[in-house]
Amino acid sequence: MKVGTDGVLLGSWAKISAKAERILDIGTGTGLVSLMMAQRSSAKVVDAVELNKSAYQQASENFKESDWSVRLSCHHSSFQEFSNEMEGNYDLIVSNPPFYISTQKTVLEDRDMARHSDNLPFIELLQGVAKLLNNKGSCAFVIPFSEQDNFILLAEKQGLFPSRIMHVKGNNESPIKRSLLQFSFVKSEILKKELVIENSRHIYTKDYIELVKDFYLKM
Repeated sequence: MKVGTDGVLLGSWAKISAKAERILDIGTGTGLVSLMMAQRSSAKVVDAVELNKSAYQQASENFKESDWSVRLSCHHSSFQEFSNEMEGNYDLIVSNPPFYISTQKTVLEDRDMARHSDNLPFIELLQGVAKLLNNKGSCAFVIPFSEQDNFILLAEKQGLFPSRIMHVKGNNESPIKRSLLQFSFVKSEILKKELVIENSRHIYTKDYIELVKDFYLKM
């Protein structure tokens, strides 16, 4: 899984405190969201966790070749192992988690690992995030819209409450496909917005261009 719209949306949309010094990206894949976090912030540490060996190796290479290599580190581990071993205290945690559950797996094992939630169920993701996030920190995710209500309930059981929600549609006529969610340990009024990606095929909306333009060579 190289560069996908979900990751670009999350990396562009997640709110980063100006005081954030430590950021964690769970399931970094080839490092896209971590690189965006480093580009957008002055955080001293941007850690990434990736279970798949080939993705971990490519993320590590991408980090090394980037302008922010001294701040980026990739850990080859499951998130469950990582969260059990680390003390945490992150100011921001982001994740584009695996979400597709099926008993039918294709032969493309690397792609399946990135898409199937067998390796990191939402409840285990949120338990680990709550452990590693500091009291004043926040966490942001991109998930299917159909999973939003359940995800919020699971998060609230860990003491995490939504502060920002953005619903994403492919175009004006299509249903909502994705939810971008940001949580903290403080219950507050939820800022809700909607984003439409395209007016027509490959003709992007002004809102989408404004959100992601810093991360494309041509937009």
